[in-house]
Amino acid sequence: MPAALPHPTRPELPDDLPKATPDSLEHDATLAELELCDASLTDENARGVTFQSARMKRVDLSGSRLEHLRVTDAVLSSCNLANVHARAAHVQTVLIQDSRLTGMALPQGELMDVTFKDCRIDLASFGSCRLERVSFEDCVLAQTDFLDAQLQGVRFDGCDLTNADIRGARLKRCELRGSDLTGLQGVESLRGAAMEWRDIIDMAGAWAAALGIEVLDAE
Repeated sequence: MPAALPHPTRPELPDDLPKATPDSLEHDATLAELELCDASLTDENARGVTFQSARMKRVDLSGSRLEHLRVTDAVLSSCNLANVHARAAHVQTVLIQDSRLTGMALPQGELMDVTFKDCRIDLASFGSCRLERVSFEDCVLAQTDFLDAQLQGVRFDGCDLTNADIRGARLKRCELRGSDLTGLQGVESLRGAAMEWRDIIDMAGAWAAALGIEVLDAE
């Protein structure tokens, strides 16, 4: 039996962070040691923005282009990150919960010690990303792609991965538990993952198709 995966390190933030409600983002802006509440930052276009030691509640960043975004030691709750495009983002020691990330794209990004919990991350892209110690818990990841991504110590627990795409992905010490893999593309890339036996049985048809095995009718 493989050893249990370590859980991602979670951020520890003080309860009394000063509150702020910015109305825009500037290039290379740093927002640190703050609690951002009910901020509307839609369709922003800013490079090199940093959120550090921050708590974000009901922050709307939808449609923003945030190249080289950095988020470290942060908690995001009930936020809207739909259609955010953040090439080469760096996300580390972050908890994202009850948030919408539909259509989000993080090409060539790096995620370390990140937990996604009860999030909608469908139609998103982690193409060519490096994910290390990342946990997806009870998330919707339908039609999301991990094309050519590197996943190490990543867990999917109770997730909807229908029609997700992992072609070209490289997995090392990853776990999938109780997740819906219907229509998963690139099943051969699951080499290096661990699954519960019942999930392996449910995927029998996909394994056969990936190996080119034809199914015979019973005589």
